Amino acid sequence: MRNNGNFIEVDFFQKNKAGNVVCGDCFMSQKLKGEGRVISVLSDGLGSGIKACVLSTMTATMAMNFTAMNESILRTSTSIMNTLPKDMVRKISYSTFCICDIDCFGNVKIIEYETPSYYLYRNGRFVSISKEKIPVERKDLENTCLWISEFTLEKEDRIIFFSDGVSQSGMGSVKMPFGWEDGAKEYIANLVNQYNDISAKELAHKIVNQAEKNDGYSLKDDTSCCVIYMRKPRNLLVCTGPPYDEKNDKYLANRVREFQGKKILCGGTTATIISRELGAKMEVDMNIVDKELPPISKMEGVDLVTEGILTLGKVERILTAGDIDRHREAGPAEMMVKMLLNSDKITLLVGTRINTAHQDPNLPVELEIRRNVVKKIKYLLETKYLKDVEIQYI
Repeated sequence: MRNNGNFIEVDFFQKNKAGNVVCGDCFMSQKLKGEGRVISVLSDGLGSGIKACVLSTMTATMAMNFTAMNESILRTSTSIMNTLPKDMVRKISYSTFCICDIDCFGNVKIIEYETPSYYLYRNGRFVSISKEKIPVERKDLENTCLWISEFTLEKEDRIIFFSDGVSQSGMGSVKMPFGWEDGAKEYIANLVNQYNDISAKELAHKIVNQAEKNDGYSLKDDTSCCVIYMRKPRNLLVCTGPPYDEKNDKYLANRVREFQGKKILCGGTTATIISRELGAKMEVDMNIVDKELPPISKMEGVDLVTEGILTLGKVERILTAGDIDRHREAGPAEMMVKMLLNSDKITLLVGTRINTAHQDPNLPVELEIRRNVVKKIKYLLETKYLKDVEIQYI
């Protein structure tokens, strides 16, 4: 999401408690494009496994929907508590949550319920934000409360919130008898100071992996971390397909040459046009091998050159599956996915000329396939990965 020329990056990472198939924590994030808002929710269900997963998913879903509708936090919390099923043993309905609501001006409202306190890292140090305490009346639990804080994001700010799998990792050990909550601040500060531009995704991964290390590489609880980072946006241009009119080949080449950011050419004909118009030499790189796809090429001034529709199709499948970390191969599609996810503002420049070398021009199937795949990629990047994506046809 853009905010006064800056971009708000949201990402998270989680790992299950050792021995569990599912995670008892649930994270959700949604961008309301019409309002320019980003809402993120992290919930931790009572216990672990399937039961905790159900509780946290119900909590996160309700918190997300109520917040999007601008319902009062008291009504939101009361509805959640009255809806959750009671634990058969402990006789309570319980799930913690942290809601972070950021509007189009960068104004932040965070609501915490029984969850570890969030961190705000600004200008090389952690900043304390005053919080309003609101008692919560419950029949099954006493002395519970909500904590509400409000502030405005500044450039290079990072908000970090996590489940108690992070703060309580290492608890009972000689080095961390009371857990990692204090040590986590020092660890995060050292990381950010060493890598000033570390992404939200990478920082969340490192925090969870360090928590696992604290537990002797056998997590004692479900562990999740979300990082929100306001920074200068990273721009990406993806060109696929030749322009409808050959007279626009020069226009396409000028767009590529003048674009400020990373550049991908997806399609042999597209790459040939750019090479010809810009006088840039193109060479096939046989070091990148993928059994499903042709090899990539190298061109001066362009970050990645791949085959067209087959590569786009595989990119769409990887984004749909969602488990990006499993795709560690260095194939063309994986390289393109990595660049897409590391970017914020993505422009998809789609040519509408039919490739007569492939088929009868009276049956524009390839053109429709390209359009549909590109639209699906746009939808996935916007809804699942909170990117700003624009399609332009030429």
